[in-house]
Amino acid sequence: MSRKRLTAPRSKGATPQPLPKLATGIEGFDELSHGGLPRNRTSLVIGGPGTGKTIFALQSLMNGIRQRQETGIFVAFEEVPRQIIANGATFDWGIASLAKNRLFFLDAGLSPAAVQSGEFDLVGMLAMLKAKQQELGAEWIVFDGIDVLLTLLLDTIVEMREIYRIRDWLADNALTAIITSKIDNGHASAPRYGFMQFMADCVIRLERHLEFGVSTHRIGITKYRGSDFAAGEFPLSFGPSGIEVGAVGPVEITHLASTERLSTGFERLDAMLAGGLFRGSSTLITGVPGTSKTTLSGKFAEAACQRGERTLFVSFDEGAEPIARNLSSVGIQLNPLIKSGLLRMYSARTETTSAEDHLLKIKALIREHKPHCMVIDPLTAISKAGGIGAARAVANRLIYMIKDEGITVMITALNEGDDPMTESTDLQISSVADTWIHLSYQVRSGERNRALTIVKSRGTWHSNQVRELVLSPTGPTLADVYTAGGEVLMGTLRWEKEAEEDASRTQRQAEFDHKRRELEIAEANTSAQIKALQLDLQQQQTTLAMNSSASDMRNISSSDRENQLLRMRSADPMMPGSNAANSRAKRHAAPDHVKRGGNGAGR
Repeated sequence: MSRKRLTAPRSKGATPQPLPKLATGIEGFDELSHGGLPRNRTSLVIGGPGTGKTIFALQSLMNGIRQRQETGIFVAFEEVPRQIIANGATFDWGIASLAKNRLFFLDAGLSPAAVQSGEFDLVGMLAMLKAKQQELGAEWIVFDGIDVLLTLLLDTIVEMREIYRIRDWLADNALTAIITSKIDNGHASAPRYGFMQFMADCVIRLERHLEFGVSTHRIGITKYRGSDFAAGEFPLSFGPSGIEVGAVGPVEITHLASTERLSTGFERLDAMLAGGLFRGSSTLITGVPGTSKTTLSGKFAEAACQRGERTLFVSFDEGAEPIARNLSSVGIQLNPLIKSGLLRMYSARTETTSAEDHLLKIKALIREHKPHCMVIDPLTAISKAGGIGAARAVANRLIYMIKDEGITVMITALNEGDDPMTESTDLQISSVADTWIHLSYQVRSGERNRALTIVKSRGTWHSNQVRELVLSPTGPTLADVYTAGGEVLMGTLRWEKEAEEDASRTQRQAEFDHKRRELEIAEANTSAQIKALQLDLQQQQTTLAMNSSASDMRNISSSDRENQLLRMRSADPMMPGSNAANSRAKRHAAPDHVKRGGNGAGR
């Protein structure tokens, strides 16, 4: 007869309630599990030796104590408590002080002789744990290495009975429990108690692999009753704070878009980018070895520090001191900036360290230094250990993480291969970067010269010219564009073109000066001729004026003589308006032959 499951009727239109959870405080895992472990339920953590099972359980318990002032119990079936405390002291949890008041360790290790000597059960231990729970008000409990106990029980029925006893005890006491158990080669070390995975509400699987000679750790959630979770396996690393999980992050991208421009370090490159780089953007510089990728990134770091902005310079496979020495030869002085504290240099080898561990270290440096700008040179070096697939995943997560922090980053990537025109990189991050600058060599006429071009720059106009990158003791600069037959000239050919244009410019200037002098002479001659004509005109005007004045004087003298003659003849002088005066005026106005004829007729 089948047993029907009785459930309370759900009211029409009722909203499902989310499963209560407790955050573990493990960075990345709470994102994968959408909030942490199920509250007051049992979670099973399985994995092979050295995968971090004990660290996961202890770190979750310690974060609950530190962040929410909770209390917990740690039941150790394999290691003695003092060893667990000593191992936990290597992290920044403060386990030594918290273990005295808020954390109780129970050494539950049993010898095979004690288990097999008679009927065995966990009733006594669970009763003692119940008393301790009431004393502390514990909310967490960890059963670490329960497989050690189960391997000592030779009776399968006893094994299942004790496991279910623990399950029922946990359910009755409303504890959030973590049980750890070893697996070997992907299978439980004791197949007859693999039923624990069916018993637990949440199952977490830890794995460790060797990839290209580098140890890599992975984590995945294989089961979570009543909750959604991120499926798949995700990278796991161990740092100063314990485990960190490389979660993908939210699906939606919410990066802020600033319109503020930052200088790349020299004006000509800023001009090619219409004023510089956007704050909070990512810039990728690609090129084969020796094309001055580090020089450009060093100039960017120097300019950021000179603006007073904290900057982090991460270098792979080259030390900080050699970098500072080499850049000083091209006018980039980093040592004073390092001493001021604005610039933090970090260098690391990549041959034996996984990409996940490098990511973990970079995240710690960002938290510590809190930079506004950042350089990673070259990012492609992380692919040397652990395989290209892991490096690609880390590179993309790293860029997104930096942009989430609002940091303006310049990343260099190495191009490999025989084709000098190859621009793409093995990390495939060109699509993630906001600006892509490519450096290359141009070999012509027995010379190798550096060329710079901007492949893309999102949200801004940018130059499409190929420019020659010139290094000098005063720093890097970009030469003017010279072309011949549609090809950009560089090196000696550019120098010859510049010399030719200088000579042509000098000749044009000389010709211009000669023409200008000829014009000045012509202007002087014309001015002299105009002045002579003006003097002649003035002389003629003066002569005309003198003649006019003399004529007037003669007329006046003639009138005076007639008046004098009239007085001598005892006649009245001519008055203006009289007939005699009018007649006189008419006579003077008439032509000479008329005057003579009139005078003769009158006499």
